[in-house]
Amino acid sequence: MSASGLEQRIAAAFADRKLLEDPAHREAVLEAVRGLDQGALRVAEKVDGEWKVHAWLMQAVNLYFAVAGMEVQDYGPFQVRDKVPLKHGLEAAGVRVVPGGVVRYGAHVAPGAVVMPGFVNIGARVGKGSMVDTWATVGSCAQVGENVHLAGGVGIGGVLEPPGARPNIIEDGCFIGSRCVIVEGVLVEEEAVLGANVVITATTPIVDVTGPREVVHRGRVPARSVVIPGTRAKAYPAGTWQIPCALIVGRRGASTDKKVSLNQALREFEVQV
Repeated sequence: MSASGLEQRIAAAFADRKLLEDPAHREAVLEAVRGLDQGALRVAEKVDGEWKVHAWLMQAVNLYFAVAGMEVQDYGPFQVRDKVPLKHGLEAAGVRVVPGGVVRYGAHVAPGAVVMPGFVNIGARVGKGSMVDTWATVGSCAQVGENVHLAGGVGIGGVLEPPGARPNIIEDGCFIGSRCVIVEGVLVEEEAVLGANVVITATTPIVDVTGPREVVHRGRVPARSVVIPGTRAKAYPAGTWQIPCALIVGRRGASTDKKVSLNQALREFEVQV
């Protein structure tokens, strides 16, 4: 079925769940999730420099839980009971998943990517050559680009509702340091470096302190930024308190190789990863 045909049936079923009793509408949901799993479809993609979100594919992920039945499955000595099976065909896909790593069906992991004992949820996408390090999580519909390193304990949150909301997006070449948390549809633009423990939500002030005056961003980390956790004072009736923010303290050099640039950024700005 064409993408437009899938979209029409899924949108209709999302508006009226009774339509899922119709085999054609159920199959549309299954086909859409199969397309996400294989990488033929994606929840969000960059078009003419701007990210476009396909709400109907978010709807398909939501509807999948109504279509799929609960099943008990054995994986060696381990047993799970879930509606979403684990991803198969890893060897053919050229993907490395070490013991303890979990990739759910409906997520696409591109060739050359590595998943340590981390977690990639349904609807998510991890690009070529990227690393999902130990205890890192990639939430539903999150988009992780190529040659990205998600260090130990990183949490990239899932976004499923409302359908059409921007998922969390990590563009190509980024380094996300240990225990960073990215939630609520944040965009981290290409080749940015986030030091350890940076937490960014949709409303977190991302303050560029590299110029004579601060420049505040929200929901977006500019390309090649080097970011560390910070605080800023905020007055309340009970007193003035330090509220978390993120600080842009520098930029990766445009003239250097990506790997050299990363190492240089970490040394120059003393970023903890």
